[in-house]
Amino acid sequence: MPKLEKSERLELYKERDVQIFLGKFLSNEISELKPSFDPKFGYRYLEVEEFLGETSNVEEFLNRLYDAGILERRLYDKILYCPNCGSQSVSTHYCCPYCKSFNIQKGSLIEHVKCGYMDVEENFRKGDKLVCPKCREELKKLDVDYRKAGIWCTCQDCGKSFDIPVPRHFCRDCQNEFTFEEVEIKDVYSYTLNEEVKGEITAGWIFVAPIKEFLVESGFEVEAPAFLKGKSGANHMFDIAAYKGNLTKKVTVMDVATATEDIVSEQPVIALFAKIYDVSPENAYLIAIPKLNENAKKMAELYNIKVIEAKDAKEVMKALKEKMAKK
Repeated sequence: MPKLEKSERLELYKERDVQIFLGKFLSNEISELKPSFDPKFGYRYLEVEEFLGETSNVEEFLNRLYDAGILERRLYDKILYCPNCGSQSVSTHYCCPYCKSFNIQKGSLIEHVKCGYMDVEENFRKGDKLVCPKCREELKKLDVDYRKAGIWCTCQDCGKSFDIPVPRHFCRDCQNEFTFEEVEIKDVYSYTLNEEVKGEITAGWIFVAPIKEFLVESGFEVEAPAFLKGKSGANHMFDIAAYKGNLTKKVTVMDVATATEDIVSEQPVIALFAKIYDVSPENAYLIAIPKLNENAKKMAELYNIKVIEAKDAKEVMKALKEKMAKK
């Protein structure tokens, strides 16, 4: 599946669950997300379950971030599922190819180098010594007097011997027995953060976190990200929403737009205008990193969107303080 464009990934970064999860990587709480095996439920990603809540959503959540190119993955294990009940509690039985019993005894074949006699090891065993049943000579040194010639199995039910057993699977939950042809196999992955997109992720946290802190210190109640319902009844997401006093009063909204090339295009301005047209906030800010193109600036002025252009978090805070002081 093709990876998402940067602009599409930037929208994913705004989701609360995605922010929480990626924050664990950025803080080094997680360097590689590995699944944990639960005998009852199978493989689980406990760190993700902590904030998603429902285990059924975890796989979908991780697949979205992988498909977007945010996460990389490597094969960690393969799960065998019972085709009858879907349980992951499956064991493997090595069975007799003649009677299908798994009551087999595994032994080693030994060959006496000098006389060429070959038999299972237990037939050479005389107390704590190895003695050739054919010529009665004691075998003392491996690969000099004798060599290991492979594995030999004996079925304890039908008595027949063979070198290669037949694998069959057994479900511990429903007691169903099934073969390799019938088994369902699913890949299990571990995940790491894609270093190529780490800069995109870091940018959002660098800018949103200090803005939120400043607004809180200035007496605002802040949500980041924020979901506001508009006149149409639709919910709109903003990077930051700041309220004075309580949630019933007018709100100031802010979006952060980072350039997909060297300059931010008109698209974030258009997207923000569509949201504020429905929500009607008291103030709307677009923080453009590093700057807006000229058409976007004209549109922002027309739509009454206050623009802050900055190369880093320090410049963002300085400009924001100046604009809010004028207000």
